[in-house]
Amino acid sequence: MAEPTIEQLRYPIGTFNKSEEITDKVLYNWIIDIENLPQLLKNAVNGLSEEQLQIPYRPGGWTVQQTVNHVADSHMNAFIRFKLALTENLPTIKPYEEQFWAELEDGKNAPIEWSLTLLEVLHKRWVMLIRSMSDSDFNRKFMHPETKHENSLKVVTGMYAWHSKHHTAHITELRKRMGI
Repeated sequence: MAEPTIEQLRYPIGTFNKSEEITDKVLYNWIIDIENLPQLLKNAVNGLSEEQLQIPYRPGGWTVQQTVNHVADSHMNAFIRFKLALTENLPTIKPYEEQFWAELEDGKNAPIEWSLTLLEVLHKRWVMLIRSMSDSDFNRKFMHPETKHENSLKVVTGMYAWHSKHHTAHITELRKRMGI
């Protein structure tokens, strides 16, 4: 079997592709993906030793520990962005430098159990919020100041469903390659 390319290691499930038409079924499945992330991520890291948590998922990539902590950082930001979009008229969000956050002490060294617990509770709140949203709520948007894109919450739901599977796959694919 051929070694995966850096691009395959970086994007094991491919990049996020926004559907032209986001049907109710597509949106429903995205919500389920967000709901399932905490358990899937917990399963992905189950049984890994402290040494194995320090293995990067690809050359030049984050360690497994940094990846788990990154997902918590990212999804906290996403939850806040949803709330901003639901309560303000086209708010401009605050971007953050995820690569630098991953290098901070808590990004590198916080026990993954903390992030797994945080994600479990955060996703319960987030899914509760998402399930309460109307069609017009899903059409609400926020502005990203760097890209100048207006992002609807419907599309952002898909982005974070993808993000959930993307980083889980980083870990599960690493485990397959290493036989761990």
